[in-house]
Amino acid sequence: MVVKQDKPLAAVFRQMGGGAFPPVVETFDRGKTIFFPGDPAERVYFLLKGAVKLSRVYEAGEEITVALLRENSVFGVLSLITGHRSDRFYHAVAFTPTELLSAPIDQVEQALKDNPDLSWLMLRGLSSRILQTEMMIETLAHRDMGSRLVSFLLILCRDFGVPSNEGITIDLKLSHQAIAEAIGSTRVTVTRLLGDLRDEKMISIQKKKITLHNPVALSQQFT
Repeated sequence: MVVKQDKPLAAVFRQMGGGAFPPVVETFDRGKTIFFPGDPAERVYFLLKGAVKLSRVYEAGEEITVALLRENSVFGVLSLITGHRSDRFYHAVAFTPTELLSAPIDQVEQALKDNPDLSWLMLRGLSSRILQTEMMIETLAHRDMGSRLVSFLLILCRDFGVPSNEGITIDLKLSHQAIAEAIGSTRVTVTRLLGDLRDEKMISIQKKKITLHNPVALSQQFT
């Protein structure tokens, strides 16, 4: 769910540069790359709409999802944390159709110095990201693909969940292929496992949005 207190962060991003160099608004279709590992870290991104997947690509060619960012998230800030310029560490991909604001890293660094509240908001966002990354690592540690899928759905429920009469609806339109890519599985396997969960009345799916009818029971049974 989107945290209302984070909304001023978008306003700060829009004001960076004092109007001389306004932040750029960009849109990305699902599956499109925002930046690759090794790209120069020249801009910082603020997620206005949609979801962004961050992953690490290893020498063997394996790609591991480390975070799935929601609206009002900031990413591409590694250089600010390390204190020196560095290349991109992650592969950033639009997990859904996405709208971003981006600003030069120099402007963001100056804004952090000028606005302590912005630094606090950024720290909160990064803390949440670290927690989600730890949860994703735990999810991928499951050898059983059914448990891995359920763990991933529970993470989405936590970060993108909207309460409804039927349970918690993940407020993302999720294709089976997108889920498979996130958990290191195949579309065929994800389709079968989601079908099993639906047959057991654990979930329902309408217009690609998944509703977990009882997340606590689902967690206890599968993980």
